[in-house]
Amino acid sequence: MTPELLARYADSRLPRYTSYPTAPHFTPAIGPDTYAGWLAELPDTATGSLYVHIPFCRRMCWYCGCNTVVTQRDEPIAVYLAALHREIALTRDALARPLPVSHLHFGGGTPTILQPRDLGWLMAALRTAFPFRRDAEIAIEIDPRTLTAEMAATLGETGFTRASLGVQSLDPRVQAAIGRIQGFAATALAAERLHAAGVDALNIDLIYGLPHQTVESAVATVEACLALAPSRFAVFGYAHVPSFKHHQRKIDAAALPDAAARHAQAEAIAARLVAASCVRVGLDHFARPDDAMAIALAANRLHRNFQGYTTDSADTLIGLGASSIGRLPQGYVQNETRIGAYVEAVSAGRLATAKGVAFDEGDRLRGELIERLMCDFRVDLDAVCASHGQTSGSLADAAPALDRLAADGLIRREGNRIEVEPDARPLVRAVAATFDAYLARSTRTHSPTV
Repeated sequence: MTPELLARYADSRLPRYTSYPTAPHFTPAIGPDTYAGWLAELPDTATGSLYVHIPFCRRMCWYCGCNTVVTQRDEPIAVYLAALHREIALTRDALARPLPVSHLHFGGGTPTILQPRDLGWLMAALRTAFPFRRDAEIAIEIDPRTLTAEMAATLGETGFTRASLGVQSLDPRVQAAIGRIQGFAATALAAERLHAAGVDALNIDLIYGLPHQTVESAVATVEACLALAPSRFAVFGYAHVPSFKHHQRKIDAAALPDAAARHAQAEAIAARLVAASCVRVGLDHFARPDDAMAIALAANRLHRNFQGYTTDSADTLIGLGASSIGRLPQGYVQNETRIGAYVEAVSAGRLATAKGVAFDEGDRLRGELIERLMCDFRVDLDAVCASHGQTSGSLADAAPALDRLAADGLIRREGNRIEVEPDARPLVRAVAATFDAYLARSTRTHSPTV
């Protein structure tokens, strides 16, 4: 990518497009009664996946963009877990028939902040409420600094198949600047314990664009992590939004790399992973060739949701826990963000839905176009429009922006077939944004394009 092209687009702030419409456009018009009705209307053929949010940590990492709170006490976690069990039962009861589950993902916060016995009880409740497919992927996010041998063993005993280890950076100077001190030994020990417990599929989460981070330190982190033989890497760009996440004010903005340096770090990480035989998947993932994600990419079956790139093809995602987001054929729903409001809702016997959005046919069409661009870097407008009973004429509003992107060398067009140029793939969100009918109305501060 030329420096001119990078300068023209990289500083723009755009959604990550893990949904469409994006979360800032959810409204309180979608509440518990609407959600309950949507659950009851699911057809016999519906397939499901689950996301469980555990919004607690023992300490706050200053770069964090997640919905989490810090607690040193276990009592708030116990109250939350009781509410989570109640929500599982409420959701099960709202369904007209059992929903078979092919994926389960625990996110946070730090899900392994739970006591091993509590995680075991929670898994038992989920398996009772939802029939799990025999080959279901069951995944969890882990802070390697706090993973105990007992918890690792519990993960194996309760059927977890994949774990994501948060690493971000192993550079001591960067770690000090983001409030997360984590030696490589802690990460290696966590990987060893997981493998011993039978959790063989490991992901490593890295971040570029952190304060004081350099190309050399980013690549050195990759080199160290490759020794752990993970099956996937997720490599995210740090989004500095201190007005939205106040704890990020502890980060020295003057120490953050500029757009050119961020791009150089991202590409250096990518080059090292590709050299290690990883397949580049979408915007920010890398997978071993035999991993399910690389296989899905080759078969044009890759998807994107609030966990990022995924092999999950279920048409229904049930979100459980405070702030969690679900996706049904009818639209998106999001639970109460505040833990207290969430606990109050489900304790009163009602679903905790606080907002959402109902799809119209335009949302479904544009959502598929955006997902295919984000996953495949190419899309056939005529084919996708035809599958929704429309013609490409319904996308006339995107034509001027597509012409500019083509003139700038970001995309190549053959009729209504669009493909992002290989060296412009880091800017794919700018291409996806041409189909976003809501973007002009958004007042939300998004993350940098690169």
